[in-house]
Amino acid sequence: MASAFDTSWVRSQFPALNRDSEAPPEIYFDGPGGTQVPQRVIDAVAGYLARANANLHGAFRTSRETDFVVEEAHRAAADLLGCSAREVMFGPNMTTLAFWLSRALACELAAGDEIMVTRLDHDANHAPWVSLREHGVRVREVPFRPHDCTLDLDDLRSKLSSRTKLVAVGYASNAVGTVNDIARIARDAHACGARVFVDAVHYAPHGAIDVQAIDCDFLACSAYKIFGPHQGLLYGKQEHLERLRAFKVRPADDDLPWRFETGTQNHECMAGTTAAIDYLAELGLRCGGGSATEGRRAAVVAAMEAIKAYERRLAVRLIRGLLRLPGLDFYGIRDEARFDERAPTAAIRLRGFTPRQVAERLGEQGICVWDGNFYALSVTEDLGVESSGGLVRIGLAHYNTAEEVDCLLGALQRMLRRGAGC
Repeated sequence: MASAFDTSWVRSQFPALNRDSEAPPEIYFDGPGGTQVPQRVIDAVAGYLARANANLHGAFRTSRETDFVVEEAHRAAADLLGCSAREVMFGPNMTTLAFWLSRALACELAAGDEIMVTRLDHDANHAPWVSLREHGVRVREVPFRPHDCTLDLDDLRSKLSSRTKLVAVGYASNAVGTVNDIARIARDAHACGARVFVDAVHYAPHGAIDVQAIDCDFLACSAYKIFGPHQGLLYGKQEHLERLRAFKVRPADDDLPWRFETGTQNHECMAGTTAAIDYLAELGLRCGGGSATEGRRAAVVAAMEAIKAYERRLAVRLIRGLLRLPGLDFYGIRDEARFDERAPTAAIRLRGFTPRQVAERLGEQGICVWDGNFYALSVTEDLGVESSGGLVRIGLAHYNTAEEVDCLLGALQRMLRRGAGC
């Protein structure tokens, strides 16, 4: 049985939420751009640099400890994603890893082959694949429905053919929160012989990921969106990674996953990533009904299920409140019966204000939200808001509270009453 979600314990883990300052506390609804981190992540990064800072495979203590840190980071990432530690590689961020993968896949593609992307994605899941046009690859785009910002899956299926070699799709939209049915997309793509690359950056802090269950071929996410340091993760099926060309120096290890982790990696951020995943595992044991005997993977899944349920309640409160505000335009799924199809991320505009003005005035009250296109350029273009400043994005995380949601709603209501001249 799952325990009650212990918001007090969760918030006690994050120093940013417990600053010893005379200034009023800030409210962080900016998680889609990067979440806050628990104290144990800070300690892990600093502790590595203070006590074990070295390069790999040496005959001395600090190097041996670094070997362990790196190996443990791969095991932790595998527990996060539900795969083998040999199938996960680290890099600077999801964007860099996606460009690396596009370069590797280019060696297998020929003129006339097709890659499919969507108009709902972050540009990091668009630009790396569009760049392959220089190899004669045709890039096809799948639109989304503006009224609820969901992918047109009928259009996607109609464009699949024997020429399709890769479908690149986001697990969840970082702009409007839509969660895509990745397992269904993967089935359709595999039926045509195509592989599937998933950008899970926005989904990862909000739900459990099981790469085997959704049967994707590649999946990328970012530790700094999952309560960790600035680090990227890339999963690939072993059968693909063993075949793909590795661009590396000659002395580098040819085994997985090391053949793709070129040069010296960010060992301190690997230590921090492990700490972030261990935080989730403890949360799963405390609030998700996980059992220590079942291992870290089970505890992480329990944590993500508990997070999903808690954030659902917050999202209902937020979106109901937003939809009551006159003069507010809401983008994305608003039907509560369909909230399984969305992350707790809301995209809005206030009439009479630019998105930047809204973000600035909320920021003056210590409420952190993002404005603009969030690198999801196709979304703001297709919604017709790119030229007028894009959107205001409110991103809930499991360390947020109902009181913080109400504070935001009250601030927006006051802005609308006073008008743009206030």
